[in-house]
Amino acid sequence: MLNAVGLQNVGVDAFLREKLPVLRKYNTHIIVNVFGYCLEDYLEVVRKLEQAEGISAYELNISCPNVKKGGMQFGGSANSVAEVVGNARKAAAKRALWVKLMPLVTNISEIALAAEAAGANALTVANTYPAMAIDFRTGRSRIGNCTGGLSGPAIKPITLRLVWEIYKVTKVPIVGLGGIETAEDVLDYMSVGASAVQVGTASFSDPKASERIVGGLAKALKEVKALTFSEIRGRVPVEDS
Repeated sequence: MLNAVGLQNVGVDAFLREKLPVLRKYNTHIIVNVFGYCLEDYLEVVRKLEQAEGISAYELNISCPNVKKGGMQFGGSANSVAEVVGNARKAAAKRALWVKLMPLVTNISEIALAAEAAGANALTVANTYPAMAIDFRTGRSRIGNCTGGLSGPAIKPITLRLVWEIYKVTKVPIVGLGGIETAEDVLDYMSVGASAVQVGTASFSDPKASERIVGGLAKALKEVKALTFSEIRGRVPVEDS
């Protein structure tokens, strides 16, 4: 899927007033994705969320353009990652802090280590890939914006490698995502080191995708004579290249 929907949302105040009370009715953990266009944005959102009940963790989306530094993305360098994660860690005194990494960096392991050292409790790997689709007949983009974010099965092999690279050097849990449509996809991610996964694109075509995937996990484990996910996690040797 190629999308250019951006990060549309109602804002933190409306979220706390309108969305969170509804979400709290469900027997599940609530992880709030946080983004901003400058460091102060991240901190202000986290501080407001800290006053609310019913949230389990924050997920920092650091693939956003830092307007104070000419639009350079927060997640593009180890120094900027350390700055935003370290400051968010101080603001997020109550809860776990996840960091959603951007995939197109020179050294993903270096970025992951910077996030971990700055206080990340988990790493989400990874965001979508910049891509585009044009119509040669009109010379215009097919998705409105010139570029968008590519997700789904096409990116799974690339993101699997990123998870594997990070697993080799970090100790915090990794949440893998990218192209997960089946129980087998889940176990693929766990075999390279993921502790959990997220399902996004598959839910657009099948709103019950997550339920279907969960329903197939026991069978998939049985096929490899495993009783738990721990027996699968990190099965791919870290010394392979």
